[in-house]
Amino acid sequence: MKKTLAALLAVATIASTLGTAPAQAHDGIGAGIAAGLIGGALVGGAIAASRPAPVYYPPAGAAYYEGAPPPPPGCYWQRQRYWDGYGWAYQPVRVCY
Repeated sequence: MKKTLAALLAVATIASTLGTAPAQAHDGIGAGIAAGLIGGALVGGAIAASRPAPVYYPPAGAAYYEGAPPPPPGCYWQRQRYWDGYGWAYQPVRVCY
């Protein structure tokens, strides 16, 4: 919320600075600048409100984490999709036959 308010304040400040110049309708640059500011505010708000990427930590006490060990014979790793409440995410699952 703070980032959105800061972005809106920045847009309002820039718009008020640009608005002090005399209006001229022949070149259309003002409309382009206004559209760019509004578009930037929308994109910035969408990025600020997006879900952060998941963070994976190594096991406690491990100095170096190499990842998952190779599966035993007859098994393989498969990425399976699951719903985490915000969107679809993937996790590795060992499948044995």
